[in-house]
Amino acid sequence: MINASLDVRPDIEGEIEFRDVTFRYPSEPQHIVLDKINFKINKNETVAFVGETGCGKSTIISLIEKFYDNFDGEILIDGYDIRKIDKTYLREKLGLVSQEPILFNTTVYENIRYGKLDANYDEIMIAAEKANVDEFIETLPLKYETIVGSKGGKLSGG
Repeated sequence: MINASLDVRPDIEGEIEFRDVTFRYPSEPQHIVLDKINFKINKNETVAFVGETGCGKSTIISLIEKFYDNFDGEILIDGYDIRKIDKTYLREKLGLVSQEPILFNTTVYENIRYGKLDANYDEIMIAAEKANVDEFIETLPLKYETIVGSKGGKLSGG
């Protein structure tokens, strides 16, 4: 049964389901980006969205992250209608690895902290370890205080 409470904060385990999801960007309402999409991702399952540019991969992620609520159909996370889940809470629980990393012109520490603004230093270190970047960070001149530059432009591409 689907939970219909407003701004719920469920203990998220990771099952995601799209049921007949149709979406149009507000700026182009005549253009259907997703048309009655159905799929289910089970808890602890790894998936990849693959396809040509413009086929809806990023749109699916944007819907899961609640950047848009104006869709037809249902998106469920562990049986909860995503429109009812508190947006800030949901984004704290999700992790996304994008094809193009987004880095801001600030320190490594601050870039990691964008994922959880109230994180303390130990939590930042743990996040770096889990992402397997801690050893690389330790090679940087100022380690976690190294300025990475816009889009990571001050980091070596090697």
